[in-house]
Amino acid sequence: MDFKLARSLLQEAPKTISLKKIEEAVDKEAQSFFYFDKENTHKQILSLVQGFEKKGRSVYHRVIKYSLDQDDYMYEVHIL
Repeated sequence: MDFKLARSLLQEAPKTISLKKIEEAVDKEAQSFFYFDKENTHKQILSLVQGFEKKGRSVYHRVIKYSLDQDDYMYEVHIL
């Protein structure tokens, strides 16, 4: 499964990252932060969270709104 990372500029297309790359990054560090683009569905983010929780990790996620516009948001996922 692939996820879209948050954009650094609104005009550019989001970059993708595979679940395997996320797992490798989490295995290297004690804790990891990931910021995902709004093009990911909430269901995809929840499946990511549940997958890491099944592996015994603590996972925190939230929606970050960065302007007053309802469509300007991203997902933050913190994996311990």
